[in-house]
Amino acid sequence: MINRNFKKCLITGITGSGGSYLAEHILSKNNKIKIFGIYRSAGNKNLLKSKRIKLLKGNLCNFSKTQKIIKKVNPDLIFHLASTANVRESFDFPRKTIENNNAVTLNLLEVIRLNKINPLIIICSTSEVYGKVSKKDIPIKETKNINPVNPYSVSKAFQDLLSQSYFKSYGLKIIITRMFSYTNARRNDLFQTAFANQIANIERGKKKILIHGNLNSVRNIIDINDAMEAYWLAAKRGKIGEIYNISGKKVITVGNYLKELKKLSYVKIKSKIDKKLLRPIDVTLQIADARKFIRDTNWSPKISFKESIKKLLEECRKR
Repeated sequence: MINRNFKKCLITGITGSGGSYLAEHILSKNNKIKIFGIYRSAGNKNLLKSKRIKLLKGNLCNFSKTQKIIKKVNPDLIFHLASTANVRESFDFPRKTIENNNAVTLNLLEVIRLNKINPLIIICSTSEVYGKVSKKDIPIKETKNINPVNPYSVSKAFQDLLSQSYFKSYGLKIIITRMFSYTNARRNDLFQTAFANQIANIERGKKKILIHGNLNSVRNIIDINDAMEAYWLAAKRGKIGEIYNISGKKVITVGNYLKELKKLSYVKIKSKIDKKLLRPIDVTLQIADARKFIRDTNWSPKISFKESIKKLLEECRKR
């Protein structure tokens, strides 16, 4: 099994929810690696206090600034997480979402190509690129044709295809990961966090009724720590040029996820649908076949579903 070592890791979008968790996770796994992070807005900057993290402010939509940062850092590993990632907002701001996400990926790959830098690049993509799938395609394999149905997933599909092109045409060392649902207390637009935040506010007496959108969608769920370990092992052990699904074993509807969270509340939680939260078109069936990733990296989720949702709610209660 492959087992790579790295000296300098660059995380794009490091102050975002996923980027900040990933930086913390890598520090816990490796006491020698130096982490550099590109950020555009403060986000979770206050959480990244380690002296082993160097934060670099810059907009990846700007080619010259991107080039300056990449040449200065000269990393041997890049995790590309920078993106506009809110699916529901992408329906309201499609141009902004697509232009931003396309530009940041194209600029990053072009800088690496033109400057003959040779890092391993982990493209952190999403299960959203598969779009709506039929039951006969469940569980979803990496060979399933992508069929994005919202502006966000269209931009991520472009990212995937562009990255594959740079691997095949220019020999860039690229691995694409397609992450399915995971708990993430730092990202409020995810249904898991939105539910937990509302429950915490109802317990405090600041809110009376929990509101939600579509409860019928089916998801694979893993804990944030298992997801970050998967990213790390993709870099350490993944095969260059591969696309990997990453998902947990737990399969649950959004509605049943809410029921499990309600059971953990100190008070009775009333809920109702808010039609404003319904998407024009929804991706209702996301169940992954992650066997290829497990085979190549020996990764497996360690944190149970019950432990994960309990931890999520506790984090939201602290706010």
